[in-house]
Amino acid sequence: MTDKKAGATGGGQAAKKGAAKSAAAKSGAAAKSAAGKARGGAKGPEELRGQIERTRGELGDTVAELAQKADLKGRAMARAADLRDKAGAMTVQLRSNAAQAGHAVQERAARAGHAVQDKAAHARHQVQDRANRTGHTVQDKATRAGHAVEHGVPRPVRTLVQAGLRHPGPVLIAGAAVGAVVATEALRRRHGGHR
Repeated sequence: MTDKKAGATGGGQAAKKGAAKSAAAKSGAAAKSAAGKARGGAKGPEELRGQIERTRGELGDTVAELAQKADLKGRAMARAADLRDKAGAMTVQLRSNAAQAGHAVQERAARAGHAVQDKAAHARHQVQDRANRTGHTVQDKATRAGHAVEHGVPRPVRTLVQAGLRHPGPVLIAGAAVGAVVATEALRRRHGGHR
């Protein structure tokens, strides 16, 4: 296989190997520095044991970092989980914004409805006031006209009318008798029965 083919097809593997080599170089450097300290500076078995423990801890941390970097599937899954969490948070935020907008629209509609109701009530009161004033005006004019007519009628007729208002029975009987006479007369004229 040529270098070009290896670069085109195995680029991902080459990157993994490169990362592994650099991590190994780091761990090798840490091991060499720890070994150098152990050779040159250990003054007793206790100090040597302490240096060994520190070196083991550093190597363990380095190995954990390398394992984490090499675990592409795990990193991808973690990234996907982060993106899902962000999408869920965005969904919640959008729903909240939509709910707030809906409440704002409802409040505006309610305010507009109340304003219309208030205007209608005001208009209704104005119409009622005008009707009351007009009714009182008509009533006053009718009363004045009635008084004018009453004063223009001769006294004996006025007395008769007042008596009829106090005792309506005889007036009704007299009215019925006059009505019967008029009806009889009208029927005779219709049938050609002149006197």
